[in-house]
Amino acid sequence: MLTKARGLLQSHFGFDDFRPGQDMIIQKVLQSEDTLGIMPTGGGKSVCYQIPALLMRGITIVISPLISLMKDQVDALDKAGIPSTYINSTISGDEMRERMSGIYNGKYKLVYIAPERLETDYFMQILDDIHISLVAIDEAHCISQWGHDFRPSYLLIRKLVNRLRPKPVVMALTATATPQVREDIRRLLDISDEHTVVTGFERENLRFHVVKGQDRDRFLSDYIRKNAGQAGIVYAATRIEVDRLYQFLSSQGIAAGKYHAGMSEIERNRIQEKFLYDDIEVMVATNAFGMGINKSNVRFVIHYNIPRNMESYYQEAGRAGRDGEESDCILLFAPQDSHIQSFLIEQSDMDEYRKENEFGKLRKMMGYGHTESCLQQYILHYFGEENADVCGKCGNCTDDREQVDVTVEAQMVLSCIRRMNEKFGKTLIAKVLTGSSDKKIISFGFDRLSTYGIMKDKSQKETAEFIDFLTAEGYLRPSDGTYPILMLTELAGDVLRGKEKVFRREKVKITQIVEDNMLFEWLRKLRREIADQENVPPYIIFSDMTLKEMSSLLPRNEAEMMQVKGVGERKLEAYGKAFLSEINRYCEEKGIQRQETGLPVAHAITNRAVKASAGKEPSHHITYRMLREGMTIRDIAAARGLSERTIEGHLLKCPGDGMKVDWSAFIPDEFEPIIQKAVEEAATERLTPIKERLPEEISFFMIRAYLEKQKA
Repeated sequence: MLTKARGLLQSHFGFDDFRPGQDMIIQKVLQSEDTLGIMPTGGGKSVCYQIPALLMRGITIVISPLISLMKDQVDALDKAGIPSTYINSTISGDEMRERMSGIYNGKYKLVYIAPERLETDYFMQILDDIHISLVAIDEAHCISQWGHDFRPSYLLIRKLVNRLRPKPVVMALTATATPQVREDIRRLLDISDEHTVVTGFERENLRFHVVKGQDRDRFLSDYIRKNAGQAGIVYAATRIEVDRLYQFLSSQGIAAGKYHAGMSEIERNRIQEKFLYDDIEVMVATNAFGMGINKSNVRFVIHYNIPRNMESYYQEAGRAGRDGEESDCILLFAPQDSHIQSFLIEQSDMDEYRKENEFGKLRKMMGYGHTESCLQQYILHYFGEENADVCGKCGNCTDDREQVDVTVEAQMVLSCIRRMNEKFGKTLIAKVLTGSSDKKIISFGFDRLSTYGIMKDKSQKETAEFIDFLTAEGYLRPSDGTYPILMLTELAGDVLRGKEKVFRREKVKITQIVEDNMLFEWLRKLRREIADQENVPPYIIFSDMTLKEMSSLLPRNEAEMMQVKGVGERKLEAYGKAFLSEINRYCEEKGIQRQETGLPVAHAITNRAVKASAGKEPSHHITYRMLREGMTIRDIAAARGLSERTIEGHLLKCPGDGMKVDWSAFIPDEFEPIIQKAVEEAATERLTPIKERLPEEISFFMIRAYLEKQKA
């Protein structure tokens, strides 16, 4: 059955092979086993039920809390040639009857519904008369009261499954489940531990950064300007802050929109659609925005305020880079923001036990803002991956900024706060330090303090930034409340006594996410024109990843276009000629002579034959066969339209299927003793500790090849 599943994956979605975990989940479901899948956002959870839906006899019901996502999903499936529909509160009675008639008559393979629909007896009775082969539960963490987005209506799913005859297979999927939530999902849906597939939470294409002690407005504006033309989301904790940031960015000439629960539903939907259709670049929003967004080309997510917990942060940050392209996730960390979240927890209707649990999660989130270790690793540890390696690409892993000794300046600030009896906030402290003649300062007699005007060579804004830095580094502790006062910590006492020095790094340098690529911009413009004609979001036509691969491979005909990831038969038929024409026009205008792609003539295998064979055997088997025919990794990657890293991954799968690989061929003779020594010194098979002991030119794949050779 998996062979058929791969064929459907290629023909409908344009991919040769499944992502990690997809094939395992699909195989279990096709064997009628109730299954829980834990996969990262962007890991391809929807494929896990969309492919089985095509292979199973009845209808697949998809339960999702994301009403605004349903239309996007159905539009995307329509473009891929898969009949589907949705039933929710946005459709009229006539539309409901028409769609239910279609369901009865076998017109659809997938039907999306909101969990609240299960509270309606009439709808439940209708389902009794339909053959439902699979119930897929998206955002399955919503069933657990320990999850970050508990939905009571999810508890009705078990009742639905138990009343249907024959009993359908149950598939539960989520991207953000701690071990506690995972166990809760299994218990409530009666799914065994052995039928749980956890692929890991790591998102290799995301770069995490924490920016602290800097002017947040200035950083935000500079970052968006540096990455003009890229779609992004800016999250803020309150409606007031969203309104302020929206006005600020708009005044800077940035095409921004705003979204929060204080706006009318019509206005929210209008702005959301403008963002989906690329009419605006940046959405400023509270956490009310995003759960229903399937926009694949979001290049950055910036949190202006700290979220309540790590689950919320990772889910919201994970809306960047769903297409697999490099994307940024940035937290503008200010410790005082925790008071907003503390207030929201206190004002909630949760019982005291759950409140204490939420405060514990908030403390973990604060720890993320303060940590100097790998940010990706911190997140993965939170979700139970204790053996996670450092990522090597987050802001902490790559931080090479120089540190400047600011001990004297810190002592000035800390001394001033002590003399003001630790009873005032940042703004007034900055005014005293810079020698302001504010009436409040005079009335309190602060102009007579020895620290009055001690930092008059700096502006109040610069001084306030420095106070934020000291707070972020733990020298100051803000009190609770809307206007927190600043108090000294034990660490501050050591600085004042001269026992500790304070060092501050240079400001974070803003970099461009996406390199300039003229052909990519041409193809993006064409995609936008087609999307406007068909009244769908541009990413539904092709993802950014697919357009970038087109601009790299420069396909000349339909056979070569089929090598591009994300180009299936249906989309090739609909859009192939238009995009090929644009690529050919670009190459002619720039005088680019393209080499013929494909396998060497000596192998007598055409590109299309290679592509077609993907549906008949596992992708790594094809790679192995080509290797045995004498092709190099580079040749295979070029012929199959895949990256060399993917081909290396294929080879590492081969021993598990009993296929022998000559690993020595991938390890230069002079490197083998060096790798051997590093492995012995590291005393582990974990790659990162070994790689740290090796020269730059020795790759991770060489290390893996050496380890595989030792096992053989």
